[in-house]
Amino acid sequence: MLFNSHEFAVLFLVTAILYYLPPLRKLQPGILLISSFIFYSHHNPMLLALLMFSIVCNALGSYAILRYPLQKARWLTLIAVSVNIGILGAFKYAGLLARTLWGETADGNQLGHFLVTIPLPLGISFFTFQGISLLIDCFRSRESDQLERKIACLHEIHHSGFWRFSLDTALYIAFFPQLVAGPIVKARDFYFQIQPKYFSRIPWDHVFRFVVLGYFLKMVVADNLKDRTYYLTYPLFLELDWMTLLSLLLGYSMQIFSDFAGYSAIAIGLSSFFGYVIPVNFRKPYIAQSFADFWSRWHISLSTWLKEYLYFGLGGNRKGAVRTYLNLFLVMFLGGLWHGASWNYAFWGIFHGLALATERALRGSRPDDSPKLVVAVLRTLFVFAFVTHAWLFFILKDFNQYTAFWKAMFSGNENPNFVWIAYVLIYSVPIALYHLKDLVWDSIPSRAKALVEPAVFGAMIWLIIFNSGSAGEFIYFQF
Repeated sequence: MLFNSHEFAVLFLVTAILYYLPPLRKLQPGILLISSFIFYSHHNPMLLALLMFSIVCNALGSYAILRYPLQKARWLTLIAVSVNIGILGAFKYAGLLARTLWGETADGNQLGHFLVTIPLPLGISFFTFQGISLLIDCFRSRESDQLERKIACLHEIHHSGFWRFSLDTALYIAFFPQLVAGPIVKARDFYFQIQPKYFSRIPWDHVFRFVVLGYFLKMVVADNLKDRTYYLTYPLFLELDWMTLLSLLLGYSMQIFSDFAGYSAIAIGLSSFFGYVIPVNFRKPYIAQSFADFWSRWHISLSTWLKEYLYFGLGGNRKGAVRTYLNLFLVMFLGGLWHGASWNYAFWGIFHGLALATERALRGSRPDDSPKLVVAVLRTLFVFAFVTHAWLFFILKDFNQYTAFWKAMFSGNENPNFVWIAYVLIYSVPIALYHLKDLVWDSIPSRAKALVEPAVFGAMIWLIIFNSGSAGEFIYFQF
């Protein structure tokens, strides 16, 4: 179900009314859970069974981890995490294995053909990672004297009984604002928030800002750009000139940011409406001055998850320089595969892994200095150009298409489509302003801010109503 669909508007309205009715306050988690199941099953009702299976496995596993002796809990954690990885592997990567072994459709092999036809459930990467977070955090809570008090609360929650703990777990995994495309929420940051919510405590300003910004980024910027960036797909780009190709690649870079950051902003706003705080997922990534800086700004919930549960688990930077570079490369390679069961996503991860490892080797672990303005601008442009180039692996399905793109760039075609170029630049301007806002905002007098800000949000609402592009799924739904 799309956030910008009429069906979602009805679901949200009914849920909001029931959720904040005083007589139903004790039923709030159940109301959100039912709405979440309706939201998820709208795409394919059969796949709701997989979500519920994941919930049951993680509820049983985490509850047992909290109750069994520490040594048994360690084995239970390993088994339960393996079950999650197995579910993800079976539904997301079995087809990749079959295509690699037996060809694109695997028609000549009965098993391979079956594996290729397994459907990809919406959001499986997101809710699987949340389940793994729950299991690991529950195990860590057994040593809560060394950890945050929020993790210790998981150890306390299970004393309320299995059914209450299971309901809380179901809500944590299935919470519809961020179910299918994040942000990925860690268990220790969610469970303690499950308590009665009151209509009078809704942070309306916060909700309004994130929801309007999110719908603007998605419906006005991303949905308008997608009708042009579609021509980057193979073989459509073969007849285009280098200038048009570069502009469309710039447009896709702006589109994928607007699409994903828009979803995350809507999710944050809707969560706040229901009384839940989920993490910010983007922090102006296109002004990053290094690749490490970029990954502290882009899809923050995934990069922090990979860092905490995978990079540190592999040893982080504690086992020497070579091992550090290898760990960075491996984490990004797996992060690329997380995005999709196709080798083009692995190539994307390899590009970023090599960039992070090389940067680390050249600069070491010392913190960034404060470069002069010209150097800072050049660094930012270099990182942006690299990141934008790497998005080609999100569009093109294999390395042959990637090489075909660069052949088209140097084919000698000299007929630029200035209408398309202008179109991309126009819809890229809001993203550039969004990233550069902080450079000038603090210097604006308070009285001027009080006039400018309402005008900007008013313009965004007007554009959402009158200048939205054709509706389309969020890009990260496929992951």
